[in-house]
Amino acid sequence: PLPRLPSAATVHLAAGNNAASRANVNRRDRAVAEESQNYSKKAFPVLSLDYHHIHVPFEIALWVLLASLMKLGFHLIPRLSSIVPESCLLIVVGLLVGGFIKLAGEKVPPVLDSQSFFLCLLPPIILDAGYFLPIRPFMENLGTILMFAVVGTLWNAFFVGGLLYAVCQIQPGNPSDLHNLELLPCLLFASIISAVDPVAVLAVFEEIHINELLHILVFGESLLNDAVTVVLYHLFEEYSGAGTVTILDGVLGVISFLVVALGGVLVGAIYGFLAAFTSRFTSHVRVIEPLFVFVYSYMAYLSAEMFHLSGIMALIACGAVMRPYVEANISHKSHTTIKYFLKMWSSVSETLIFIFLGVATVDGPHSWNWTFVTVTVLLCLVSRVIGVIGLTFVINKFRIVKLTTKDQFIVAYGGLRGAIAFSLGFLLEEKHFPMRDMFLTAIITVIFFTVFVQGMTIKPLVELLAVKKKQEAKRTINEEIHTQFLDHLLTGIEDICGHYGHHHWKDKLNRINKKYVKKCLIADERGREPQLIAFYHKMEMKQAIELVESGGGFKPPSALPSTVSMQNIQPKKPAAAKPVQRALPQLPKGREEEIRTILRSNLQRTRQRLRSYNRHTLVADPYEEGFSDFIIKKQKIIELEKKVRASATRFVIPPHWFCCLIQSRKHTRQEKKRKKRASPDSVNLMDEFRANGSRREEEEDQGLTMRPRGEDGRREQLTRCLSDPGPSADEDEDEPFLP
Repeated sequence: PLPRLPSAATVHLAAGNNAASRANVNRRDRAVAEESQNYSKKAFPVLSLDYHHIHVPFEIALWVLLASLMKLGFHLIPRLSSIVPESCLLIVVGLLVGGFIKLAGEKVPPVLDSQSFFLCLLPPIILDAGYFLPIRPFMENLGTILMFAVVGTLWNAFFVGGLLYAVCQIQPGNPSDLHNLELLPCLLFASIISAVDPVAVLAVFEEIHINELLHILVFGESLLNDAVTVVLYHLFEEYSGAGTVTILDGVLGVISFLVVALGGVLVGAIYGFLAAFTSRFTSHVRVIEPLFVFVYSYMAYLSAEMFHLSGIMALIACGAVMRPYVEANISHKSHTTIKYFLKMWSSVSETLIFIFLGVATVDGPHSWNWTFVTVTVLLCLVSRVIGVIGLTFVINKFRIVKLTTKDQFIVAYGGLRGAIAFSLGFLLEEKHFPMRDMFLTAIITVIFFTVFVQGMTIKPLVELLAVKKKQEAKRTINEEIHTQFLDHLLTGIEDICGHYGHHHWKDKLNRINKKYVKKCLIADERGREPQLIAFYHKMEMKQAIELVESGGGFKPPSALPSTVSMQNIQPKKPAAAKPVQRALPQLPKGREEEIRTILRSNLQRTRQRLRSYNRHTLVADPYEEGFSDFIIKKQKIIELEKKVRASATRFVIPPHWFCCLIQSRKHTRQEKKRKKRASPDSVNLMDEFRANGSRREEEEDQGLTMRPRGEDGRREQLTRCLSDPGPSADEDEDEPFLP
């Protein structure tokens, strides 16, 4: 069949489609040509501005640079930094910066939100404090620190919260916004504001150089009360949403406190051991040694926060656990890197926190209420003073070194509040807490009062009260030797007395550490190196570095024990005699009397409470029972012998009777001597005293004879046998020597 020809309509439609396609192609060609023509006309961008692309890191770098410049400027003006604490000056700078931003019409950025504070700014400060924590004073005062941190924080929270709620309910006839405030929000607010802040305490106490005891008490309290604050915060926040509280909720709250505190310590210890074990294999890659310390510590903090445990406790435990093992494995350069990087990081974070606190104060939501703010400040001061005095009264009953009135004043006056309370207030939800803005205003007021008023006046008060300052001198090898000697001596005394104190358990832990833990976590032979030798090597390295840094290679310091120079070999002229100085400063009489009283009371108490015997303590004790009976028997024997001698002089004895009596007495003495030679280890006190009496009688019969002073064979033998009877198979050591 013939092919079908297209119709006229079909041909017309196809022609129209072809024309349209050609028109589109021509249009695209013209557009491409125009674009190419325009591109060719545009000049090459030599300089362009795109701030939005880098505004976040650029602003962070600007804040860090501003903080560093402010810190540098304050230390260049020593008169200003000696009067006003650095934290106060940084807050003032933050207020000025926030004011300038506000006057420029810009919105103040949320620089101190809870996310950036808890995850970025706080960990470096806590890690620095935990890694360089003085373990010995911290453990020796752990009971006192726990009392202030746990019992003191609970007291402050419930005292402030309860009285604040009572004040808000006054004058029911004059209704106000405070009457709508319930008990649980008041307790939540009190739990936020009652905790001592570690950042503020570090910033102020480092400048006044307070003694080690007071510093570790206040700083340890600020670290350990984080667990109490976290539990109370979540507890009251949950109860405020529920509206009811039962007994079961209270029991679960106590269990939650134990879980939060002990769980944080456990998480930190696990990561600390992992960091120590990892550092064992880094001898060939020294560059990444500091990285493990920072990463493991930060992972410990994040892991604790993930389960709502105490991240501060985790960081403290991680730093304290890893440090002795990590420093034994890493090189000295890595140790220096860790030290200075932690100090730099924590210093910058602390500076940023105070500046951000001032900036956030300018633009933050505020709701001022004179009654609420004034009562909050007064109750915080009163509760702190009452809590410290009451707890110290209980603590001093168990402490050997008592906390004096000056110590109590410094501990109570040093309870500073800081940015942790401010950030916790930001976390409150406004739908559950309608008065959140009033809470934030009161928190800022308390922070400013403690930092400015108490922080600026604590240094003059310390000087006025003549509180003991911290000794800047480092411990020498001689001090380390005597410290270890006293530790071993006190451990031995506790073992002899049968009273197992903290020295005994510390010795047990040291033995386990040397026998098992060091072999697993410390590489090579350094795990079996004695502690004193390790300390000696550490001091040698430190003194050598100080000598090189000072540039004084020509004059080695006398403290270097291993320095061998030609001056020790070549003969030299004798040096001029220097005036003799006391190695230790002379103590005042009041201090010496206090030390004597402490030793006398505590040693006498130990002696009266516990008594143990062994075969080396068999000397007759006048305080033992039975000694008085023994003295009475001895006196009766002496009186009886005197009566016999007196009666013998009144009668005339025949000569042959007298000869027989002398022979019998000689025979008796020879028999006793023979028995004494046969059993030299056994002593009969009664026979000895009778023999002494007969010897004196014989001497009286023979007249006066010259005898060398101190020669009394039987008495020396008796004393020697009493003090050290020696081994004997027939003698039972458990039985008392005297009847």
